Amino acid sequence: TTHYLFIVVVAVNSTLLTINAGDYIFYTDWMWTSFVVFSVSQSTMLAVGAVYYMLFTGVPGTATYYATIMTIYTWVAKGAWFALGYPYDFIVVPVWIPSAMLLDLTYWATRRNKHAAIIIGGTLVGLSFPLFNMVNLLLVRDPLEVAFKYPRPTLPAYMTPIEPQVGKFYNSPVALGSGAGAVLTVPITALGAKLNT
Repeated sequence: TTHYLFIVVVAVNSTLLTINAGDYIFYTDWMWTSFVVFSVSQSTMLAVGAVYYMLFTGVPGTATYYATIMTIYTWVAKGAWFALGYPYDFIVVPVWIPSAMLLDLTYWATRRNKHAAIIIGGTLVGLSFPLFNMVNLLLVRDPLEVAFKYPRPTLPAYMTPIEPQVGKFYNSPVALGSGAGAVLTVPITALGAKLNT
């Protein structure tokens, strides 16, 4: 009983850790300016939390379970904003599950090698997470219309909108988000796993 109780505690605390690593949902009125911050914080925290949880249980598939818990949390938050009168598109639910599945697949394919899960799986999370979320954000009906009609009450300093540089890949949120996410995910995940042993 104590063993299963500890698994639940690890899952809940890891989820809260990820949620508190910056904004854990995309608000339509600033989703493009927050993309880099979100990609770095969430790809790192997804990999750290999922690897910690996966290595603790030793079972491939727990990373996806972990990402599913966070997805449920986010849909609840989306529902709360919708209940307050905001449109359905005001919050875009992030895509954690496919990146977590890649992490699980790496752990399974390397015969539960924790170092491979950290290095290969962490890199796959860092590279795939921003791309999955960019596709998700492109499906929003009309972000500018929603942004002007339903502004958020407050706007953090680091979220202040900037003039977009169209056509310059080096200044692209996708390039910055995926690159920074991939680079930072591996060492931080390795540190988390080392603290776990």
